[in-house]
This record gives sequence, C-alpha cells and structure tokens, in this order.
Amino acid sequence: MYQFQELKDTDMVVEIFKTNVQKESDRDYVIAVIQNQFPDYKINFDLEDCDKILRVEGFDLQYDNVVDYVCRLGYTCVRLE
Repeated sequence: MYQFQELKDTDMVVEIFKTNVQKESDRDYVIAVIQNQFPDYKINFDLEDCDKILRVEGFDLQYDNVVDYVCRLGYTCVRLE
C-alpha cells in the first residue's frame, strides 16, 4: 500500500529525444544500456521518423542522464521540448 501511495504522488514523465541512431542493432544496444542503468524506465525508438525518436517514460525521470548515456555510446541525443 505504501509503495502504491508513493507512486500515486509522483508524476509520470515522458521525454522525447532526437537521435542519430539508424540501425535496429544500434537501437537494441542503446535500449539495453539505458534499461540496465534505469530499469524502471519504459524506452522505445521510432526509427522510421526522420528524427529517429527516442521516447523514455518513467517516474522521477532525469532527462540529462539519458542524454549523457546515449552520447557516451557515441550517438547524438537532443531533448525535444
């Protein structure tokens, strides 16, 4: 019950990022790394979009950490506002 109440008081955050991830294998790699670091985040890509969109959803989401991890992997990642 306490855990449910705690989640109820926290807002779900959705962040959208423009990336240069092109291939499905690269997409899978980026998702695996982010998911390993932030296991509670829901992560997906839209590689058919011209901006190669990365969508991350979670509670207490820190978008700058996502940008940092993707950039460390050698990809471009810019938060869209």
